This record gives sequence, C-alpha cells and structure tokens, in this order.
Amino acid sequence: MEKASIMIVEDQRSIYDRFAAYLIQSGHELTRMPTNGNVVGRLRQSGCDLILTTVGRGTGPHDDLRGLLEMIEHAVPVIAVAESGSVRQAVDAVHAGATDCLCVSDDNDLLEKSIENILKNKLNTDNKTSKKASRPSLVCTSPVMHQLLEMAKRVAPSAATVLIQGESGTGKEVLTRYIHDHSGRRDQPLVAMNCAALPDNLAESELFGYERGAFTGAVQRRQGKFELAHRGTLLLDEISEMAFALQAKLLRVLQESEVDRIGGKHPISVDVRVIATTNRDLGQMVKQGQFRQDLYYRLRILPLHLPSLRERPEDISVLAAHFISKHCPDDDQPIPCFDAQAIAALQQWHWPGNVRELENCVQRALLLRNGPCMGRALLMLEDHGHETRQGVETDWVGMTVREMEARLIGQTLQHVNENRTHAAEMLGISIRTLRNKLREYREQGEAGYTAAGNG
Repeated sequence: MEKASIMIVEDQRSIYDRFAAYLIQSGHELTRMPTNGNVVGRLRQSGCDLILTTVGRGTGPHDDLRGLLEMIEHAVPVIAVAESGSVRQAVDAVHAGATDCLCVSDDNDLLEKSIENILKNKLNTDNKTSKKASRPSLVCTSPVMHQLLEMAKRVAPSAATVLIQGESGTGKEVLTRYIHDHSGRRDQPLVAMNCAALPDNLAESELFGYERGAFTGAVQRRQGKFELAHRGTLLLDEISEMAFALQAKLLRVLQESEVDRIGGKHPISVDVRVIATTNRDLGQMVKQGQFRQDLYYRLRILPLHLPSLRERPEDISVLAAHFISKHCPDDDQPIPCFDAQAIAALQQWHWPGNVRELENCVQRALLLRNGPCMGRALLMLEDHGHETRQGVETDWVGMTVREMEARLIGQTLQHVNENRTHAAEMLGISIRTLRNKLREYREQGEAGYTAAGNG
C-alpha cells in the first residue's frame, strides 16, 4: 500500500503516541501539531496527504473540527476519530465535512482502510487542492463571522441573487468565492465585473456582449459577462457605481433570464446566479434617487453584511498568522511570528482599510524583518498617521479648497499606485466622480493636471 504523509492535530501526547506506534510501523511519515498550532503555515511549508485528529479534545482553535476544515479550505482530507466512541460525534464530524470518521479509536484495521481509500483518490484530491491553493480564504474565529459564514452556506445552494454590503477591504470578493464554492455551481465559472472600472459606454458591451458590426470597432462577435458565466456565478462588484440607464437593462436580465447582445436580433437565454457587492448604502442611494428602487429590491433577496475588522477584533491575530503563512518565503527557515507588543498594536489599531490593510501591514513587516520574531516597529502604524497629520498642518495652509482637493486626489492616486478604484474608496467618492474631476484638471491646463496626478 502507498505510504502517506500524515499530520496529527492533537494536544495529548498519549493519544498521539498511540496513533504513532501503529502508523510509523506501517511506514507512514508523521508530523504532530497542537490544536493551537499554525496548521495552515505548516501545510504551506511542508504539505501532507491527510490530517488525523480527534473530536472533542484540545483547547486550541482547531479543536473545533468545522473551524479546522474551514481554515484549510477542505484542501486536505481529514480523518476524525471520535475518541469517546460516540456515533453521534462521528455523524456530526461527517456533516462538518470530515472525509471519514472512526468511532473506534483503537481499531487499526479501520484506520488503515480509511487511509488506503483516501490515497486511492489522491489524484483527484490533489487536483482539487491545487485548484483551491490560489484562492484567498475567509479566515476567522469571531462569532459574528461564523454566523455570517453559516448564513452564506445556507443561501449558497439557492439560485437567488445575493447582495453583499461592507466597507472597502473587508473581503466581499472572497465571500463571493466562498458562496460560489459551496453552491451547486462550484464546477462552473465564477466571472467578475467591476462596475466602477469601466466608462458607461463600455460597461453595456462588457456585460451583455455585441454582434459583429454593432458599432465602429466591433470586428467580431463578443460574448458578454452573462454569457461567459452561463450555469455559473456572476459577481457584479461595486454595483452602486453602475450607470442608471444600465441598471434598467440589468433588471430585465434578472427578471427574464435572457440577454440581448448589442446589435443582436434575438435574446439569448442564460442561467446565471448574480452576486452584487458594494461599500455604499444602497438603501440611502435609493432615497436620493441615485439607484433604482426596483433593482435594489431585486438584488437584496438574500442580503449579507460583511462586518469591518473593527467589529471582529478576535480575527486580527489569526488573520495576521494566515497572512504570514501566505507571504513568507518557501524555504526551510522557521515561520516568522509577531511578538506580544506587535500583537497588542495590531489589536489596538482601528484598521480603516480593514483586512486588505492588515495584509499589506503583514507583508511590509515580512520584508523589513531581520529574524523570525517581528516587533511593533515593523508595523509602522503610528509613523504613517504622524506623517499624515504633519502634512496637513504644514503643506496645505494657504491653499484654496480646490487646490487642496486636487492635491489630495493626486497624492491618494500616488499612494495606491494610480489604482482609481482604490483611490475613490479612500476618498469616499464614486469612481465616476473621480474620473470627472481628473477630466476637469486636464482641461484646466498642465498645472491643474499635475496637481492631481497623471490620472
């Protein structure tokens, strides 16, 4: 029989030794991890064929079998052993997503058979693992996030539209992927369109496609996002920035399940599950006449709110550990970690950029570190705020409001490497407003254009 590389996630040495006595004799390679260990980091560094863990023991975050499975994104098969021999525990473990669960902890024949069955499916498992490896993950321990993920799982099998609302950087696209992966459409495409990234005159052709000769430059037929997402999921990111006229056409597609290509003569039927995201209050936009009320209610059949990082401080340390595992070099060096002062600073920071800002912070610390232990100074949180305050107090005094606006936009664009979507989010304006202001600066001449950056 093929030999396996097995990670045993277990706190009690006596239980580990009992498994190890048999598995090592059978030729398997073992790694032991405590339930509060960095399982994801070890998987990324060394990998394994399967994980063996007991149910109902330990004190760490991975003692929760469901939490462990979500942490590793089901990328590695997991055998759970109901140490008490409880059939109920075994059933619950399988429902949680364990590949197999054994009720009798000392039956070596059952354990070997389970390992053999998993290794027989290794090729298929490896394909799934490599497919998931490049996907971002929703790492969390907070009750509010576990409630959200439970709700997401419940709505995933439905074909109804989902509206995800939350601040910039909270992980709305990651939650979209989570819903898609837990739906019956998981093996079909997930297609994304950023509604703020395209000018109004291009958004319609991008969304619905066009026929050859439909307009100047349409030299061949092109499928739109809806057709590309047929039988799968379509993510409409920043739906709040969609032009009012295009909103009416989107509403028709959602109602009729068919699209009309620009220049087309016949509608095309599509089977698409739509997930829309926004960092703005769509209900308030409806009241202000900035968003169609009928489309708003059509989108929010299944509304989900993704909390900010400030609302779930319990997740900060586990997210930091996750990003360390994600971004640290693939070498034989010890996995880096933050010291107690750095962890305290991370917990106290208000994270206006949410999870995206935290990931950037971890990446910066990894690049600047001199050893495996990373201190508070590497976070550079206070220094960034101090520089901003000094800039406001000295450089901007005496400028007109319009000059300040131009400089602020220019500096923000420079800060985000000319990414207009991120700049608009930081400035609290729509991407359309940002484009219009940049156009104004260019029309005013070189001085105004330079002040606002080369947008």
